[in-house]
Amino acid sequence: QVQLVESGGGLVQAGDSLRLVCAASTRTFSTYPMGWFRQAPGKERQFVAAISWNGRVTDYADSVNGRFTISRDNAQNTVHLQMNSLKPEDTAVYYCVVDSTRRYYTGTYFSHSSSDYLYWGQGTQVTVSS
Repeated sequence: QVQLVESGGGLVQAGDSLRLVCAASTRTFSTYPMGWFRQAPGKERQFVAAISWNGRVTDYADSVNGRFTISRDNAQNTVHLQMNSLKPEDTAVYYCVVDSTRRYYTGTYFSHSSSDYLYWGQGTQVTVSS
């Protein structure tokens, strides 16, 4: 059974940092692009960041560019999201995703549409107080 399990969420103050971790249940995910989405109450799921299978290419939403960093460790089957300078508007449930349509993809385009990602984790809550 394919699983993505997120961890690392919590309650922090504005300006603090958090590091989210997504653990994949199978090494197969190491050959696909992966990413993070988030969903705030009453809002649609929003693209946050994505990374190529080999970790060499990344993409970020404008709202987090310069504050968040996505990385991956294929030997550990994990993807990370380092979040610095957190703001109250970053409050959301954060989801790990896999783009299972682009094995070994090395291009620079990553879909920002949630409907293009088949595999999702259960999410981890991030709450930033002002």
